[in-house]
Amino acid sequence: MRHYRLKPAFSMLELIFVIVILGIVASIGTEMIAKVYEGYIVQRAEYRATLKTELAATQIANRLASAIPGTVVRRDTLSGGVIEGINDAMSDTTGDSYIALQWVASDMDSYNATATPGWSGFCDINDPANTANSLSTPGSDLSMTNTIKGNLGSTNNFAVYFPYDTNAYFGSGTVSTITLDNNASHIVEHYKLAWTSYALVVTDGDLYLHYNFSPTRGVAVTGSSSLLMKNISTFKFKGDGRTIRFKICKEERISEDVNISACKEKAVF
Repeated sequence: MRHYRLKPAFSMLELIFVIVILGIVASIGTEMIAKVYEGYIVQRAEYRATLKTELAATQIANRLASAIPGTVVRRDTLSGGVIEGINDAMSDTTGDSYIALQWVASDMDSYNATATPGWSGFCDINDPANTANSLSTPGSDLSMTNTIKGNLGSTNNFAVYFPYDTNAYFGSGTVSTITLDNNASHIVEHYKLAWTSYALVVTDGDLYLHYNFSPTRGVAVTGSSSLLMKNISTFKFKGDGRTIRFKICKEERISEDVNISACKEKAVF
């Protein structure tokens, strides 16, 4: 006759206690994992928004750095409407109605192209070969300027700007002679050459850069456009002497109910 020894085992009550404890531990662990993941999602959105805002602000600052003094304006429409110098008093003190920041930019593409610039920025006003609308510009290669301008897709004539004069004097040139289409009333030794205006425009919450249109102060915004950044919540700008300050804010959507916003301010001298 065999005898069996009874081995101790969990009772039903003990099993219930174990199951309850495991459930509590599982719920705490799940909540911790969910919070860690939520924090990761928020940090990733903040990083993306900050990085995109920084890149866009840098691009804007680089473009504004070549603005010809006196040509920077703000406006509330792309054609007509309110056009004010960046240093003028705002007709809208809140700045909310201004959708575009516009300026004429000097042609830095051909200026920095090679050791010999496309345009030197210097006129020899005492050259006896000068006429009423023909100016000598030593050290220039305007044929290269025309080539680079054409390679960039521009069909505009270039414009010459003299210091303290916001009038655009359009012309053409070969090598080191500028021929103006309209006689300049204020000719000095230094000049800047431009072939396009630029405009930063907020359209349906997105920021676009417009370019390749007439290099004339306050001209209607046309030409080509390139998307700089989506989901713009704020884009404001103001002038202070020869300094332009702007602020740009971008929203990064996490869910239908939660957005992350990142802002960047810069001053361009």
